[in-house]
Amino acid sequence: MSNMGAFITFLLSFQPLPVIFFLLFYITLIKFRRVKKSIGTGPTTYPVIGCLISFYKNRFRLLNWYTELLAQSPTNTILVQRLGARKTIITANQHNVEYILKTNFKNFPKGKPFMEILGDFLGKGIFNVDGDLWIKQRKLASHEFSLRSINEFIVNTLDEEVNDKLLPFMDSLSIENKVVDFQELLGRFSFNVICKFTLGINGDNDSNRCCLDPCFPISPLARAFDVAAEVSARRGAAPLFLVWRVKKWLGVGSEKKLREAVNEVKTRVMEIILERKKKMNVKGEELDGDQDLLSRLISSGHDEEVIRDMMISFIMAGRDTTSSAMTWFFWLLSHYPNIEHKILKEANCDSLDYESLKNMNFLKACLCESMRLYPPVAWDSKHATCDDVLPDGTPVKSGDRVTYFPYGMGRMENIWGKDWFEFKPNRWLVETVEPVKPIEPESNQIGTILKEICPFKFPVFQAGPRVCLGKEMAFIQMKYVVATILRRFNIKVVGPKKPIFVPLLTAHMAGGLKVLISKRV
Repeated sequence: MSNMGAFITFLLSFQPLPVIFFLLFYITLIKFRRVKKSIGTGPTTYPVIGCLISFYKNRFRLLNWYTELLAQSPTNTILVQRLGARKTIITANQHNVEYILKTNFKNFPKGKPFMEILGDFLGKGIFNVDGDLWIKQRKLASHEFSLRSINEFIVNTLDEEVNDKLLPFMDSLSIENKVVDFQELLGRFSFNVICKFTLGINGDNDSNRCCLDPCFPISPLARAFDVAAEVSARRGAAPLFLVWRVKKWLGVGSEKKLREAVNEVKTRVMEIILERKKKMNVKGEELDGDQDLLSRLISSGHDEEVIRDMMISFIMAGRDTTSSAMTWFFWLLSHYPNIEHKILKEANCDSLDYESLKNMNFLKACLCESMRLYPPVAWDSKHATCDDVLPDGTPVKSGDRVTYFPYGMGRMENIWGKDWFEFKPNRWLVETVEPVKPIEPESNQIGTILKEICPFKFPVFQAGPRVCLGKEMAFIQMKYVVATILRRFNIKVVGPKKPIFVPLLTAHMAGGLKVLISKRV
């Protein structure tokens, strides 16, 4: 008798029904594993529980786990199925990304499941709705990101926030020679900038503003945003969706914190809206000097709750994305003094107006390269309305979650080459002997122009109809801040040596970025 036969006989000497069930499960499991291995389209998956075991084992390194699986897949697409979660297709294939975000855009909205996860926090704001409501809000918001608005943003917001607040504080840090968390500092600064642009929050005594000094607590509004964003993000990454739903129903744990934080955010933003309406009614329809987004939306006669949700969405999008991008940028730059020298040379201009910032192509290339490796939003999901087939042949069923994965795309050899792991701004540039903006007529300085990079290869700002409205403004803000800081200060990174990339609604560096600031000689 074979060893397996002897083993089965031995098992049957005990209670037969549990043993038979175990054997059937074992045989099914073996066959299922063989199928998965031959297809090679995702993690090892079992009947009923799916890939829950491997998902749980890799829950603290999901980004790298997904990236490894995608790199092994011939199509750079994988299927992830687990108990308690919707079937998910994850792709780092740029042709799939173009199909999802542009070609068949209407079949891949945010979807109800996405809205359920973020609905408590973002409500019916532009980043959490589809269809007519999204179209209406996008048309309304698009007027706020015109060239005129960007120029006003530089003059009315960046000049004041950087020159009158950020630089003096960094001056004091350089004198004290004290280590500071640069991620925290940039986060507080970005929060103040976006709140001034959207809500008109300006005065130093306004309790909704953040004190730049990390020794002091952040404002209640910023703290509530932090809690709401973190808990909402953890909903989407939970191994079992049922867990957060039960906690919400019971009103306990993280869901209780979320409810309290969301209430704080909505109450404070609504108070600002009502106060602004009262001020505008006293002064009349024209509110001289008020160029913030809130004043314009109120003047347009929109419903208070719609305005509130739009404000929350814009603050969420504009706050952490730019600070995250700049945090990773400064960490990378600390390893490349030659690149820092080139940025300083390019930023050596009389004034940082729109035209001079727009022409800083090398700095923009550095920012793009940094975001390729460390995108502020690591992944984004849509939900299929109808059955479909992606360009690489992956079948999609109605209701499936389809996730495109900027973090993984930045690490695909077939997209960026064998040197994808290197920080190389030149991959974004075309060198030319024609000067971009010669300092002297007889100068033969080397100029740089940006390559046309397919947005579906680099979907950090999304692409297609839903491309980020604030993309140009984000680049202007980052260029202004980076150029201003580098022209005045040396930023020495003292830790961490190997930072950990944490993907929440927007990415963070675990533990922050510890730096010493000194004045540039």
